[in-house]
Amino acid sequence: MNNNLPVKEKNPIRWIPSVYFAMGIPFVALSLVAVIMLSDLGVDEAKITFWTSLLTLPYTLKPIWSPLLELYRTKKEFVVATQLLSGICFSLIAFCLPLPYYFSFTLALMAIIGFSGATHDIATDGIYLTTLSQKVQAQYIGWQGAFFNLAKVLANGGLVWLAGKLMKYFQTTNPDKAYLYAWMIIMGILGGMLIFLAIYHFFVLPKGSKTANAPKSFKEGMVSLAEVFKDFFTKKHIVYYILFIICYRLTEGFALKMVPLFLKAPREIGGLGLSNEYIGVVYGTLGTLAFIVGSILSGYYIAHFGLKKVLFSLVCIFNIPFIVYFLFAYFQPENLTVIATGLVAEYFCYGFGFVGLTLFMMQQVAVGKHSMAHYAFASGIMNLGIMIPGMLSGLIYKQVGYTPFFIIALILGIPVFLLAIKLPFVNNEKAEEQK
Repeated sequence: MNNNLPVKEKNPIRWIPSVYFAMGIPFVALSLVAVIMLSDLGVDEAKITFWTSLLTLPYTLKPIWSPLLELYRTKKEFVVATQLLSGICFSLIAFCLPLPYYFSFTLALMAIIGFSGATHDIATDGIYLTTLSQKVQAQYIGWQGAFFNLAKVLANGGLVWLAGKLMKYFQTTNPDKAYLYAWMIIMGILGGMLIFLAIYHFFVLPKGSKTANAPKSFKEGMVSLAEVFKDFFTKKHIVYYILFIICYRLTEGFALKMVPLFLKAPREIGGLGLSNEYIGVVYGTLGTLAFIVGSILSGYYIAHFGLKKVLFSLVCIFNIPFIVYFLFAYFQPENLTVIATGLVAEYFCYGFGFVGLTLFMMQQVAVGKHSMAHYAFASGIMNLGIMIPGMLSGLIYKQVGYTPFFIIALILGIPVFLLAIKLPFVNNEKAEEQK
């Protein structure tokens, strides 16, 4: 812990909410908002799902370069620099959208944002872990999740809603460019927010300290990384655990990119024909709030019964509700209340079940000498399990249509049920509670 911070930097409330809000913006924008934007701009579904999934690859690979950040400058400088870089790139996307080759330029800038955002995550978590005591870390852990998800509410909720409103406004004056102008403004807003946050964090963010075993050279960093890799892949039951982590979110990864496209798609091709405003309010805002409530309640549920006893039920709660999208595709309901109820219920179950995987990775996979690095590896593997099916989802949809697509998504959930039945627990929960 760094005990030499200026007094004004010692109050975590000044920087934890804002820095974790800033952490959420690039990830949500790349993984969710970009899907809706590119759809509005007429990009093919297969291209959208492939590229927006691939853009999250840096979040999977970030453990590889995380040790190297200890070698150069301070963690605060990395946070401020990456926020500034991401903000500039979002602003440049706004200028590139009217260009003939906007899709290529946009992807290139989003790739930079992906690497910048992943590096931002490493440095931010590093400041949190090296600046605050364990007691203070525990006090503010809830603020992390709340403000990361608030970024989701704002970006995938409020800004998608605003995009819909702007489109309607511009359709009265320039209908041919309404979608373009609307999304130029949205990208500009995202860029402006991150640039403002970079300036704010330049003044209030602690510098962070080097970790106890920080490498002192590039060679030492690579040796340390190799040791961490070796220890991770020689853990007991690690192959079983990796399969479980990948399969847990396989259905989600397959459906995630297609859901907003399905909600927007015209009813004549099997979609629900919803507006951006409705998607922003219900799917982006109410759904995210339901996710947060589900996550909180799940924590109490697991704490009461123990993770080992409830893990199979969490697998069910997480995966089975995806049947909502199959039912929507099959019956194509027109009642907006029915649609909203289904979306909010699915998101609540999504949040409730998601906590189970997070705790499993913390308590069973990451325990040991390199717990922080091993949790990062487990998270990277989890992201890979989302990214790969997401890349293929649009291509498969184009071959089969929406209803068969969501049937395939449900079938992909079967392996995790089989793995969860006999999943071995290495670390004893009762023993941990007694420490």
